[in-house]
Amino acid sequence: MTTAALGVSFDDPALERSVRAGLDAVESALRKAVHSDDEFVANAAGYLVEAGGKRFRPLLSVLAAHFGDASRPEVVDAAVVCEITHLATLYHDDVMDEALVRRGSQSANARWDNSVAILTGDFLFSRASNILADLGPWAVRLQAQTFERLVIGQINETVGPRPGADPIEHYLSVLADKTGSLIATAAEFGAHFAGVDAPVIARLRDFGEQIGVAFQISDDILDIASESVESGKTPGTDLREGVPTLPVLYALRGGEGRGAEGGEFTTSATKAQRLRTLVSHPLVDDAEHAEALALLRSSPAIEQARTTLRGYADRARATLDTLPDVPARDALEALTQLVIARTG
Repeated sequence: MTTAALGVSFDDPALERSVRAGLDAVESALRKAVHSDDEFVANAAGYLVEAGGKRFRPLLSVLAAHFGDASRPEVVDAAVVCEITHLATLYHDDVMDEALVRRGSQSANARWDNSVAILTGDFLFSRASNILADLGPWAVRLQAQTFERLVIGQINETVGPRPGADPIEHYLSVLADKTGSLIATAAEFGAHFAGVDAPVIARLRDFGEQIGVAFQISDDILDIASESVESGKTPGTDLREGVPTLPVLYALRGGEGRGAEGGEFTTSATKAQRLRTLVSHPLVDDAEHAEALALLRSSPAIEQARTTLRGYADRARATLDTLPDVPARDALEALTQLVIARTG
């Protein structure tokens, strides 16, 4: 179910069966983990679980485990920890962003209120900690280190770049902390609990961080370029909310830029200035929102973002080249190709 939703193809039927079985086990354990005897808490905590999602982090855990013994039960528990942590951050993020929609439905803060959303996120963090306690001190420490990076990333996103700092470098650093760190941990958890050798675990972790940032950049591009809801939200949502994603930051920087093949991109100075004016504030006006989307889609900024995406994907591929030649490596390569292909 999850692999099909992501569009990941498997050349090895045995690997596909094993991964699907692992993800089914994660899904079942995830629902059990967020359940509460209190009906209201159960409904709030299960809200985003039932809304679906790509389960990207559990997929990384399960695939990384296939470099060792993927049948170990701790692999599933660790994958659940990562997904619960991710879900908890979504409840908190939507409050901070004042978001109204999450995964095509009302956000939890819009359905209930900010206090309920924040406390539900806290409840999920507590459930993740309860599972971690059974996984041992090493897992607790890694989760604490990961959570520190998540919080630092959120703080840095909130305060913005320091005076004189490059906004794009700042943004990519935020993505590494807010997104890459947890995906890297998902890969490390899966490999560690499958008994994989330490050098391979380290490389899988590196892969997870690079592909995690790439995946978020691809979502940024989809928010601009997609005519559908491939990213799980209405195209242009970030623009409407005034969230400065990577294409917007490139547009605000200005300049003609260069593409992946080294060719010059051209756009009139008038259009470029108009685009910078539009994206410098939340676009609540429908006409301005549509104009900004059209300008961004034809601007150098979207191609510059694609070039940055390919850079992260290339680094992820380079890491894969150092891994043992097993079917799971080919699946991770297919996942890397998908992250690029989904942006068109």
